[in-house]
Amino acid sequence: MAATVQNVVTSGVFELDGGSWDVDNNVWIIGDDSEVIVIDAAHDAARIAEAVGERSVRAIVSTHAHNDHVNAAPELARITGAPILLHPEDRVLWDLTHAGRAPDGELADGQTLSVAGAELTVLHTPGHAPGAVCLYAPSLGAVFTGDTLFHGGPGATGRSYSDYPTIVGSITERLFALPDETVVHTGHGEGTTIGAEKQGATGWEKP
Repeated sequence: MAATVQNVVTSGVFELDGGSWDVDNNVWIIGDDSEVIVIDAAHDAARIAEAVGERSVRAIVSTHAHNDHVNAAPELARITGAPILLHPEDRVLWDLTHAGRAPDGELADGQTLSVAGAELTVLHTPGHAPGAVCLYAPSLGAVFTGDTLFHGGPGATGRSYSDYPTIVGSITERLFALPDETVVHTGHGEGTTIGAEKQGATGWEKP
């Protein structure tokens, strides 16, 4: 069976810089009937584990370490035995939520993760967070962008450890180099395509 993409939406609270906001997060499960990778273990480890079922979890990948994307990761790792992977430049954010529990491995730009015959290439796309990454799966015609690129534009950059010119550079140089038909699976809300976001980017302030 070829790899497929499954979406689980979980709800909780995003906290940073003394503020808190209610959010719904997209958790992405990529794989087949026997093995999967989980992208962004948000809020509810039990619900994610239920969606995974009896399948083996090869890795829990964090696109970045804002609490709403990693708060369920240690518990999901405990349940499944899977390693948590994070880009090292986001350790400063990870430690705000999980100071006593380090990630199990590091993500690097250009690294390839394999699951169920599909390969996901790690693209370092800082801006929303210093260690933010996207995962491009050409065989699935998809990219998983976390909070770097949404339907309608870049992710937020108004809080600590974020920068608007940097995120615009990441999107235009790394993501807009992907085929226009590539489906964008986002960290929150509805999806889009690379081509659609290119068309809408004319008003962006370039770095």
